[in-house]
Amino acid sequence: MTKKWFRIGLLGIFILSLALRFWGLERFNTLVFDEVYFAKFGNNYLTHTPFFNAHPPLSQYMIGIGIWIGSHIPFWHDTVNGLTGSLRSPWTYRWFNALTGSFIPLVVAAIAYQLSYRRSFAILAGLFTACDGIFLVESRYALSNIYIVIFGLLGHWFLLLALDNQNRRRSFWLIFAGIAFGASVGTKWNGLWFLSGAYLIWIVAWVIHGMHSFANPKLFFTSPSLEEEGGKRQKAGGRIQEPEVRSQEVGVSTYSPPFIPSTSSESPLQNLTQLNIFQMLFYLGIIPAFIYSIIWIPHLQLDKTYGFIAVHQQILKFHLHLGGNSSDVHPYCAAWYKWPLMIRPMAYYYQTAESITEPLPVMGPPLPAGAGQVIYDVHAMGNPFLWWFGVAAMLFLVGMLISQAVIPWVKEKRFLVPATLSIDTWIGLYLVINYAANLAPWIKVTRCVFIYHYMCAVVFVFLAIAWFVDQCLRSYYQQLRTLGVTITFIILAAFIFWMPIYLGLPLSPDGYKLRMWFNSWI
Repeated sequence: MTKKWFRIGLLGIFILSLALRFWGLERFNTLVFDEVYFAKFGNNYLTHTPFFNAHPPLSQYMIGIGIWIGSHIPFWHDTVNGLTGSLRSPWTYRWFNALTGSFIPLVVAAIAYQLSYRRSFAILAGLFTACDGIFLVESRYALSNIYIVIFGLLGHWFLLLALDNQNRRRSFWLIFAGIAFGASVGTKWNGLWFLSGAYLIWIVAWVIHGMHSFANPKLFFTSPSLEEEGGKRQKAGGRIQEPEVRSQEVGVSTYSPPFIPSTSSESPLQNLTQLNIFQMLFYLGIIPAFIYSIIWIPHLQLDKTYGFIAVHQQILKFHLHLGGNSSDVHPYCAAWYKWPLMIRPMAYYYQTAESITEPLPVMGPPLPAGAGQVIYDVHAMGNPFLWWFGVAAMLFLVGMLISQAVIPWVKEKRFLVPATLSIDTWIGLYLVINYAANLAPWIKVTRCVFIYHYMCAVVFVFLAIAWFVDQCLRSYYQQLRTLGVTITFIILAAFIFWMPIYLGLPLSPDGYKLRMWFNSWI
C-alpha cells in the first residue's frame, strides 16, 4: 500500500465516522440514557449551578464547551427543549461528542501503524473500529465514555511516538503522553487502566531484557546487525524509511508459515528498556497526577460543598453503595464476564409509534404491546461479529505467545529467551497486556456495571482482529487470504445489518426481532 492510498484510506474512514455520527443527531429531542446527568452537568457549568458529580469532571467540561459553542452557531436549532435546565437544541449538547468520537478510529489506526509500520494493519484497525456499534452510539449522545477512550489511546500513541524518538523529542512526546493519561483518569477513574497497561508492558520489557541478559550477558534484544542498523537509525533522528518494503525483503526466516515471516524487530516497543524508573515516574506518574488535580479546579470553585479530598471520599462512597450485579438493581447490569461475548448489551432508548409519519416519540411509556407498528431503539451493543472474531484473535495471540515460550522449553529442556523478539511478538505482548489491564480490574468490582465499561478493553480486541486479518491477507496461502477477506466482509455486513439500532432508525416489529438474536439482548 502506497502512502497516497494509505492517506486516502484514512480520510475515507474519518469521513465515514463523521457522517454516521452527525447524521440525524437531533433525531430524539430529549435526553437519552445518561444525558439526564452529563448534558445537565455540562449546562450547569454554563449557568454556574453547583452540583455533585459521581465522576471526575473533564467530560462534563467538554460537553459544556460544546453547548456554549453550539449555542452561538446560528443553525441546527430547529428543535429545542429545556431538559438540561436551559432551552437548548439537542444538537448543541451532542455535536462535540460526535466530533470527538469520529477521531477514535484514526487514533487506533495510528497506534497500529506505530506498533508495526504496516499500513495495511493500520487501515484495517481503523476500519474495524469505525464499524463498531457501541462506539457509534456513545459518540452520538452527550455521554462520557468516548473521552476516557480517546485520551487513553492518545496516551499510548504518544508513548509509542516517544519510544520512536530520542532526547528532546522523546521528552516532548512523553509529556504529551502523561497529559493524555491524566485526562483519561480525569474523565473516569477507570481511565487509570490505560496507564497501568503502559506500566505493565514496560515492566515486561525489562523482565525479558533481564532474563536474556542473565542467560547471555554479551547479547541484548537485537543481533549485532540490527544493533548497527538501529544505531544508524537513531543517529539519523528517526526510524528506517519505507519499513514495509524492508519487512517484505527480510521476512524470510524466523516467523513460520502460514503467515508471512518477519524477522524485523523494528517496533518502538523494543525501546521500552531505554526508559528508566525515574522517567516513568515523572512523565507517566507525576505529570498525570498533576493534570488530574488541576482538572478539578473549576468544579471545586463552582461547588464548594466538598474539598478535593472530601469529594473523592464521596465519589468512592457513591460507587461502593451502588449495588451488586443484579437485575434487581438495574435491568441491564452485566458482570465483566458477559462483556467479551456481548451477552447483555444495553438499550439506551426505546419507544414505539403507530406509524412512521407520526412525530418521533420522546417522552412517556411505549404503546401497549401490539399497538406500535414502528419501533425506535438505540441499543448500546457492539458489532457482534467484530467482537466475537476479535476475542478469537486475542485468544490466538495468547496461544502464540505461550507457544513461543513453551516449544523452545520442550525442545531444549530449559527456558530460552530469543536474542531478537519478532515484531509480531511485541504486538502480541502489547495487545494482550493492555487488554488484560483494562479488563482484569473489573473482576473484583462488586457494584452494578454495564457493557459500556468494556469499551476501554475492546479497542485492543479491534487491534487484535485487525492484526490477524492483516496476517491472513499477507499470507502465502490462498486459503488464509480468503479467510481474511471473508472475515472483513462479515464484519462490514454485520455493521450495516445492525446499523438501524445504532442510529435509532424506525423498524417494524419483525425487523426489530430479526436483529435481537438472543433474549438477553432485549
